[in-house]
Amino acid sequence: MTTETPRTQPAAVDGAAGANGADEAASRAALEAEFDAIESEEWRQSLHDVFYRRGPERVAELLADLQIEAQREMAQLPVTSRTPYVNTIPLERQPPYPGNRQIEQRIKSFVRWNAMAMVVDANNRHEGIGGHISTYASAATLYEVGFNHFFRGADDPSGGDLIYIQGHASPGIYARAYLEGRLSEELLFNFRRELAEGGGLPSYPHPWLMNHFWKFPTVSMGLAPLMAIYQARFMRYLVDRGLKDPTDAKVWCFIGDGETDEPEALGAISLAARERLDNLIFVINCNLQRLDGPVRGNGQIIQELEAVFRGAGWNVIKVLWGAEWDDLLARDDDGLLTRRMGEIVDGEYQKYTVAGGAYIREHFYGVDPRLLRMVEHMSDDELWSMRLGGHDPEKVHAAYHAAIRHEGAPTVILARTIKGYGLGEAGEGKNITHQQKQLNADELMHFRDRFGIPLSDEEVGSAPLYKPDDDSAEARYMHQRRRSLGGFLPLRRTISCAGISPAESVYDEFYEGSGGREVSTTLAFVRLLGRLLRDDVIGDHIVPIVPDEARTFGMETLFRQAGIYSHVGQLYEPVDADSLIYYKETTDGQILEEGITEAGSLASFIAAGTAPAVHGACTLPFFIFYSMFGFQRVGDLVWAAADSRTRGFLVGATAGRTTLQGEGLQHQDGHSHVLASVVPNLVSYDPAYAYEVSLIVREGIRRMHEQQDAVFYYLTVTNEAYPQPPMPEGVEEGVLRGIYRLKGSEVEGPRVQLFGSGAILNQVVAAQELLADRYGMAADVWSVTSYSELRRNAIDADRWNMLHPGEPPRRPYLAEALDGAEGPFVAATDYMKSLPDGVSKWLPGRLVALGTDGFGRSETREALRDFFEVDAKHIALAALYALAQDGAVDADLPERAIAELGIDPDKINPRLA
Repeated sequence: MTTETPRTQPAAVDGAAGANGADEAASRAALEAEFDAIESEEWRQSLHDVFYRRGPERVAELLADLQIEAQREMAQLPVTSRTPYVNTIPLERQPPYPGNRQIEQRIKSFVRWNAMAMVVDANNRHEGIGGHISTYASAATLYEVGFNHFFRGADDPSGGDLIYIQGHASPGIYARAYLEGRLSEELLFNFRRELAEGGGLPSYPHPWLMNHFWKFPTVSMGLAPLMAIYQARFMRYLVDRGLKDPTDAKVWCFIGDGETDEPEALGAISLAARERLDNLIFVINCNLQRLDGPVRGNGQIIQELEAVFRGAGWNVIKVLWGAEWDDLLARDDDGLLTRRMGEIVDGEYQKYTVAGGAYIREHFYGVDPRLLRMVEHMSDDELWSMRLGGHDPEKVHAAYHAAIRHEGAPTVILARTIKGYGLGEAGEGKNITHQQKQLNADELMHFRDRFGIPLSDEEVGSAPLYKPDDDSAEARYMHQRRRSLGGFLPLRRTISCAGISPAESVYDEFYEGSGGREVSTTLAFVRLLGRLLRDDVIGDHIVPIVPDEARTFGMETLFRQAGIYSHVGQLYEPVDADSLIYYKETTDGQILEEGITEAGSLASFIAAGTAPAVHGACTLPFFIFYSMFGFQRVGDLVWAAADSRTRGFLVGATAGRTTLQGEGLQHQDGHSHVLASVVPNLVSYDPAYAYEVSLIVREGIRRMHEQQDAVFYYLTVTNEAYPQPPMPEGVEEGVLRGIYRLKGSEVEGPRVQLFGSGAILNQVVAAQELLADRYGMAADVWSVTSYSELRRNAIDADRWNMLHPGEPPRRPYLAEALDGAEGPFVAATDYMKSLPDGVSKWLPGRLVALGTDGFGRSETREALRDFFEVDAKHIALAALYALAQDGAVDADLPERAIAELGIDPDKINPRLA
């Protein structure tokens, strides 16, 4: 190797001597530059020699050794997470393209036209109905190469790939399914008009609305990448546990570069690398534009994403430049063009898209005469028409070909495209393009001409759909390609899980009570879960999920019984190995111990709860979490779970604003049931006793497995221990429908009805005794397990009655259950007052609701219940107040009770405190 000559700073001089000194300095600089070039070339030749003699592994070893030596010399090393702004796969390593490019080009053009036409037509007929043209226009090549050569259907021996479609690209997917004959012209005609006669198509991928077509909902931006990562991991989980045959199926996730600003989009990429999920491929459509403008106008989003993913351990493939750039890059001996490509910020690249070839020549190449000479043989039109990598099928194919063969890490493909590609003056590359819904006649004709759509001038103005004959070369090719790849996509098939239910004996012990022992509903649930895991029928199908809170919930007893899932097993001896409940990681473990991530845990919940539709496997997830950190933290994912037709149990543990003592404002949950009530297919309960928990879980399994209902469950359990009573006779229906009478009163006197839920039910029972012993009042106690289910049943009855005025009216279950109940009603809950208020109109008397509106506090249960006015004395006061309002007792009795019970009437309102 050449040894670099030490460089010294020449002394400053003036006059002629200064001129001579300047000449000497210039000469020295030129000589050093020549030495640098020779030295660099020697290093490059050495690297090539090692590569061809010993292979890439030896090159990596040498570079690692050199890095260590450089660090020892305190050299400042360059950041290596970013590579030059060129294609990762050079032309000489590009595999041959396997398809008929001409036919595929025509098919893609037809899909492009129909994707655009269905949006334009919908908005022409119903202005403002919306839709998106530009996203699919930019991504058409990315999808078509996949559909023609890579995406495997359910009939493939692999079982099929899983494709998360970028939500705004849905018109293109509908348009392809129309050409395939899977969707009718009427359905496309009614795009975004789902309630139209004959049916229509939803705006985006929604399995709830098209449960035989869409597999995954992808349009709450940022959620698809998160769900795809955990879906890929769950695929491994199924194989490792013997619930699915080994497969080389891939999970493909298509997202936009602007979408990566969502925290969820990149929040779990380290897990994908850590788990070595080489069955996962992200394709990021880098059109450099988000909804309002550039993603990184003053930066480079592709380079930024490369650094993030490469730093996390992903395999990164950049697809930036089309074939028209190959010759220029091959002649870029000194790297001048490559360096220039890496200098331009995205806002300027966007400008090149719309400004034309002359602008590109002046502003991109014109900074250096040598660059200008590289393109002096090319016209301005040729410069402007040079494609980007994401629009070149051969470049995209090369990237996909490499991605599916990469082992040991997930792959991200960064594909550079133009938003609104093909729209021309209507919006190609412009900031307005995301909102473009309508094209005028000239713009439609430009689109037709650019993509060669066989429509006349008269036809094109109405933006009709175009479909070639069924026996055309294009139709035959599409069908042949999909047959060879295992069938059409997207497609959703759901297997039945009927028959996968536990023995009834699993539940028996919970009906018998605790025999006076104090047991929390959380521990009762954990014991029930353990029995389910041991059941011969359903046991292997249970998927417990916990976000690093298993010991908080008393679940550590399950570590040894079920094992914690780890694809690599346990490579260390845990510090508690001598314990009966040691931290046991195993390849076939059942528990998904996700770490501190409710979002990731819920993504696993969705993967497990949709396995019958996605993997053809029956799994039933139980996701146990800190109830405060459920709905308000990941409510968007809960909505996605509902849309996905997920089945399973969400279990909010350490629940209740006053039941969780000490933890304070951020931890004490008083509103998760309010949030849960907005999800249409979520069945929620706040049980007080172990037998209620058992009945709810049994019914949930029956509905989800035996009846195949597209529902999932939410139940809250608490950490307050108290004796669990045996199940009274005849309460099963009431527990499941939302209310039953727990304890009547034999007292002869004014009567009031007391409602209680969860741990607060014990305060209601105490209030019953207080009212009887001190005031001679009769109070009947009711356990309300679900205000949400009571309200839904009641509003359904009201709706039916309104629409069938000539028929006998239906009665809500609440009204039937309360037949004969006398007096006013008092409802006490550990949640907001709006829960019981929601059923007040169907009660036969006045309701006083007590709840925990406001912020929590770090305090004891007793102090918290007094503060929020849901303890026994406040319940008793509310009962006396309601009776006085009805005239059943003396008007001054409530005031006397306030003094007798030691209640401060002037203390601050807890809602405001």
